[in-house]
Amino acid sequence: MNIILVSGKLAKGKTFTLSHFQVMGMGAVLLVFPLLMAIVFTYLLLFHAADIPHPYLQSLVLSAQRTEGAKNQVYLRENLNAMAVKLGQMQAHVLRLDSLGERLAKLSGIGNQEFGFGKEPGQGGAESSLPSHDLSMREFSQQLNHLMKDLDSRSDQLGVMEAMLVQKQAKKVAMPSSRPVSVGWHSSNFGYRLDPFTGKRAAHEGVDFMAEIGTPIYAAGGGVVVYADNYAGYGNMIEIDHGNGLTSRYAHTSKILTKAGDVVMKGQKIGLVGTTGRSTGPHLHFEVRLHGTPQNPELYLHPG
Repeated sequence: MNIILVSGKLAKGKTFTLSHFQVMGMGAVLLVFPLLMAIVFTYLLLFHAADIPHPYLQSLVLSAQRTEGAKNQVYLRENLNAMAVKLGQMQAHVLRLDSLGERLAKLSGIGNQEFGFGKEPGQGGAESSLPSHDLSMREFSQQLNHLMKDLDSRSDQLGVMEAMLVQKQAKKVAMPSSRPVSVGWHSSNFGYRLDPFTGKRAAHEGVDFMAEIGTPIYAAGGGVVVYADNYAGYGNMIEIDHGNGLTSRYAHTSKILTKAGDVVMKGQKIGLVGTTGRSTGPHLHFEVRLHGTPQNPELYLHPG
């Protein structure tokens, strides 16, 4: 590429010859220079416009600041609303856990005062020498999310524990462990004895409680009455199913106060002592059977 300079001061024109690479270099400079100027202008406008005492620039800066402040307020309001919803959910979870904890305390026999449900837990400790910092909005939101997950997990675990305690309590209520009569003494124990009618050695499949006619008979455990009528050898008999193959029998009663199909609770009055059936005198014959096999009632009964 040839460039010719012509001037009145020169006798003749000067000619300059530029190579292909020199032309490309000059073109690149001409293209980059406006871009650099634009970057410098933008930098000055963004970071130093506030220091330039020009009304138009000052108005631009104030407008940008208002727009940014409005955006920040909207962002903060949206985050506060979201955190308020999470806080309400957490409060509901805490109330549910308090209620669940009180039920568990009752089921397990531990008083509520052991845990102080509904009270703020005591906290404290010496001031740490490690540096501390304020939580950012993102860190605070993460802490809330983790706490929500922990509350859900604890709630599920306590729910399983409550179900297990309820099942255990139900088994305890159903177990025939309570004395069927409040008075009386054993006139015959479980096992082999001399039969009072034949005089021969024979198995006695229950225990006999000596008591007067009309003495109340109570269910030794909760369950469903499966038989309440006269039965060969037993006289007037009541049989209760306690579940899991466990049953109890109350024989020789003078009066039956329940019927088949009734649900009875432990300690409920179900009949009166008598001497019906194969009996030598007023008493209650009490049996406990597991899958039909006689068990020693003394292994189930406890005092009181």
